[in-house]
Amino acid sequence: MAQQQPPHVAILGAGIFVRNTYIPRLAELANLLVLRAIWSRSEESARGAAEIAKKDFPDVQCKWGEEGLNEIIQDPSIIGVAVVLAGQTQVDMSLRLLKAGKHVLQEKPAAVSVAELETAISKYNSINPAPIWALAENYRFEPAFVEGKKLITEIGDILNIQVIIEGSMNSSNPYFSSSWRRDFPGGFILDMGVHYISGLRMLAGSEITSVSALTTHVNSSLPPPDHISSTFQLENGTSGVFVMVVSSRSPKILWRIVGLKGTLQVERGVKDGKHGYTVVHFNSDGQIKNWFYPFTGVTEELKTFLSDISQAALKKDGSHQVEPRLSFVEGARDVAVLDAMLESGKKQCAVQVKKF
Repeated sequence: MAQQQPPHVAILGAGIFVRNTYIPRLAELANLLVLRAIWSRSEESARGAAEIAKKDFPDVQCKWGEEGLNEIIQDPSIIGVAVVLAGQTQVDMSLRLLKAGKHVLQEKPAAVSVAELETAISKYNSINPAPIWALAENYRFEPAFVEGKKLITEIGDILNIQVIIEGSMNSSNPYFSSSWRRDFPGGFILDMGVHYISGLRMLAGSEITSVSALTTHVNSSLPPPDHISSTFQLENGTSGVFVMVVSSRSPKILWRIVGLKGTLQVERGVKDGKHGYTVVHFNSDGQIKNWFYPFTGVTEELKTFLSDISQAALKKDGSHQVEPRLSFVEGARDVAVLDAMLESGKKQCAVQVKKF
């Protein structure tokens, strides 16, 4: 039996995240794919990103504008496309590619609002056979959350959950001046916050049903709101708090789950020069165990997407299901929670989270 060829893929977008993250992570997986093209609206941007990729993918082409996009869409050998564009344009672009039969890995956030999500999912459901629509949410692939989730059973019935996010979105951050994030409903809260909600949902193992939030705007260098404090309730009856400050002088990112038999904590940090998460398990007899897991989520999610589209290409009938952690609906659920928190902050009342 002939060995299956690695899938041919393209990237739409040539911004900071493509240059700093996508290209280097795909380079680590160079034997699992053929990177055919990088597209951007402008020729200059596409050329710049393709130049970086050429070191590991010497045959990569740069494409730009409507003509370049059509060339990618009409190329039957390109089966998968990563959509890494401004948040406002990703859903429309993803649907255009899906209708043309391409498998899509779209960057988070899944959409700008619950309304956009509902329309998008209904349009996707009308495509038959439907290609894979995956959503890139690396937290679901970070070993700290995968391992942390396994430990949840050891802490017994959950009493309370606390998520404390003090971000560092200031002028030294490359994404600070990104124009689309400033014109985004919910600003950095929605763009960054989906990561923290996905971590929360994964560890809790139960969906968030209702929220009650306060939002404020204090730092005029950031789009509103720049702070959110919310209580939330889970389907299983557990409640907790979610506090997010977009930019703090003392960054801290922490999930803490208190159970009857112990406590589990996941905290972002650095060890031996590597960025990642420390998972701490406090058990019932006062013993403390901890493990450090460097970031590998983006690599793992890309590897999973490549494997999924290869399987789908073999079946050809649309029957191959995407790995659940990559599904677009998972990303929709993260957005739905933040959408409800932002709405609650505006209306100053409790809001039910839209179910997907």
